[in-house]
Amino acid sequence: MGAGHDHGHGLAGQRAGTRHRRRLAISFGLIAVFFVVEAVAGVLTNSLALLSDAGHMLTDVVGLGMALAAIQLADRHQAGAAHRSETSQHTFGLYRLEILAAFVNALLLVGVAVYILVEAVRRIGGDPEIDTGPMLVVAVLGLLVNLVAFALLREGAKESINVEGAYLEVVADTLGSVGVIVAAVLLELFGWTWVDPLVGALIGLWILPRTVRLGRQAVRILLQSAPPSIDLAALRADLAALPDVLDVHDLHVWTLTSEMENATAHLVVEPGVDGHDVLDQARALLQDRYRIAHATLQVEPSDHTGCDELEW
Repeated sequence: MGAGHDHGHGLAGQRAGTRHRRRLAISFGLIAVFFVVEAVAGVLTNSLALLSDAGHMLTDVVGLGMALAAIQLADRHQAGAAHRSETSQHTFGLYRLEILAAFVNALLLVGVAVYILVEAVRRIGGDPEIDTGPMLVVAVLGLLVNLVAFALLREGAKESINVEGAYLEVVADTLGSVGVIVAAVLLELFGWTWVDPLVGALIGLWILPRTVRLGRQAVRILLQSAPPSIDLAALRADLAALPDVLDVHDLHVWTLTSEMENATAHLVVEPGVDGHDVLDQARALLQDRYRIAHATLQVEPSDHTGCDELEW
C-alpha cells in the first residue's frame, strides 16, 4: 500500500537526549573535576559522610559519561544511516543505548547506597577522629557544583529517561552535600561523631527508592512493554472504529527511547476499500491522540487468510 503514500512522521526535531547533550557535557566536566577534590578531602579528613558523597559523585561521573556516550553513539549511527546505501544490522538504530545507560546508572546507585549503609552501621559504634574544617569547606563547594548541575539537567529530566538518570544522581548528590555540611557543623559545635555515619546512612536511604523507580522504568522499556500512559484497549477500539475498518489484530506498542513511541497493527477492511485513506486516518489517530509518530500498519482485506494466525 505504498504508492503515493507519505511516510513523514510529523514530529520533526531533535530527540530529548540530543537536545540536552551540551548541558549534560557541562555537568559531566564540573562533577568529574570536583570528584577528585572530594575523594582526596574525604580520605584526609576521615569523614564517612564526605567519602560517601565522593563515592556517589563517582557514580555521577560514570553515569553522566555513559549517558553522553549513548547519545553520541545513537546520533552518529543515525547520521551515518542517512548517508549509507547499505542496510545496517541495527534496524532501529542505537537509541536503546540511552535506556541501557539509565539502567546501569540505577545499578550503580544501588551499589553505592548499599555500601554507604553497610559502612555507616560499621562506624556508628566507633569514635573516629574527623577534621571538620576542611570537611565543611569541601562540602560547601560540592553543594555549589551540584546546584549548577541540578539547574542544567532539570529541564531535560522531564523529557529523557537517560537525562533523568543523570539528574537523579545529581539530586541525590546535592542532598548528600547538604547532609555533609550539617554533619560538619554538628561535629564542630558538639563533637557528635555519630552524626557523620548517620548522615551517610540517610543519604543511602534517600537514594534507594528513587533508584528503584528509575530501574523499573528502564526495564519496562527494555522489555518492550507498552507505555503506561497508553490504554491499549482504548487504542484498539479507536482503530476499529475508523471508517471501513472491520477488525484490528496483532497490535503492539512500545517505547524505543524517550519520546519515541512505536506501534504495529493489522487493520482488516472490506475487499476493495481504498487502503490509502485507511492508512492516513489510522496514522493521524495514532499521532494526534496517542503521540505515536512511528507506526507500521498493514491493511488487509477481510477475505485474506493467514495473517491472524501469526499473532503473538
